[in-house]
Amino acid sequence: MALALLSGCAGSLIPPSAGPAPGTAAQPAPATPRPPVAPTQPVPVVAGENALGAGLVPGPPVAGLVRQSERTRAAFAAFKLSCPSLLRRADQSGLTRGQDWATACGAATSWPEAGAADFFSRYFEAVQVGDGKAFATGYYEPEIAGSRTRSAAYPVPVYRRPPDLIDVDLGLFSDSLKGRTIRGRVDGQKFVPYHERAQIADGGILAGRGLELAWAADPVEFFFLQVQGSGRLRLPDGSIMRIGYDGQNGRDYTGIGKLMKDRGLIRAGSMQDIMNWLRANPAEGRAIMNENKSFVFFRELTGAGPLGAMGLPVTAEATVAADPRYVPLGAPVLLSLDRAEPEGVWIAQDTGGAIKGPNRFDTFWGAGDRARAIAGGMSGRGSALLLLPVGTYARLAAENGWSTSQP
Repeated sequence: MALALLSGCAGSLIPPSAGPAPGTAAQPAPATPRPPVAPTQPVPVVAGENALGAGLVPGPPVAGLVRQSERTRAAFAAFKLSCPSLLRRADQSGLTRGQDWATACGAATSWPEAGAADFFSRYFEAVQVGDGKAFATGYYEPEIAGSRTRSAAYPVPVYRRPPDLIDVDLGLFSDSLKGRTIRGRVDGQKFVPYHERAQIADGGILAGRGLELAWAADPVEFFFLQVQGSGRLRLPDGSIMRIGYDGQNGRDYTGIGKLMKDRGLIRAGSMQDIMNWLRANPAEGRAIMNENKSFVFFRELTGAGPLGAMGLPVTAEATVAADPRYVPLGAPVLLSLDRAEPEGVWIAQDTGGAIKGPNRFDTFWGAGDRARAIAGGMSGRGSALLLLPVGTYARLAAENGWSTSQP
């Protein structure tokens, strides 16, 4: 978990009141990862900051990579849930079109979950994006103390998304900016960056606008819940209020663990070190938290959840967050790391502020003690393969003049 935080990951931050002591992590189960595919010829690329720009290498047959397991079954169920979005969603990676997914999605509707491995083997082919060297962290659904009403015991506002926070699709203005968006607000006749964390959390710039969804007991715990992107508020009567991500202020995410270690404030960089220091030095700690200018807004979840970036419920031990420029949201991903726990098929149904670049993933482990322990210690390295509908690479090769030879 410390490695995840120091790298600026958007997950793996554990609030202290949610169970075991902060920083408690599961004992890792070591594994030997499958090496990345070694290309037999120069890897063709297409200009752009996406999967095509990183380069694609055909992978080995899927039948030799996927085994039947509970994760494969859960991934199959998550894939079926993603299909309607896959069929209509614009793919920022440049790899697929909606129609590419039609055959697999059609077959999934009647395919038995007991044969999930056979499904992936039959309808998908493996490709490697870039060098295939993967790094994966973990996230989970935390639980902190909160209330629907403000009081001395619950002074920290949990804000809804403000109506003046605007998303701008830059691709509408230039073809060279397709797939890129920015967030900000209108100030007079100018579009400017939205308020940063210090202005919101300490400056009270959103106070009095009726945006308070709930109130948290502890600013440190709430900071970590924001990093996770969703969570549970344990209300005074013992009931649970679930809140999910509903936007972010558009400011860059900064991992405070690295800042603190670089400044010599903590040594090992464990979660417990970080939280203990923040609590022992509240004024300085608040200033450090504000150096992460990113601020997350929430909405109450009353149905299934938490919800990922596709607007769909994420699945414990089957959903992975990825950079949509390199992985189509809804696509299967095959991880092989030096940790045994995340081995197998995952479905890219989420994104994260720090999950950027090819082969960077954040694995979702659900809620509860086990999820907290595994996510808290997840820092795995190895290789990743992206599973695309059969025929996708051949189509891309024909369109771009690539070789279709397999390794």
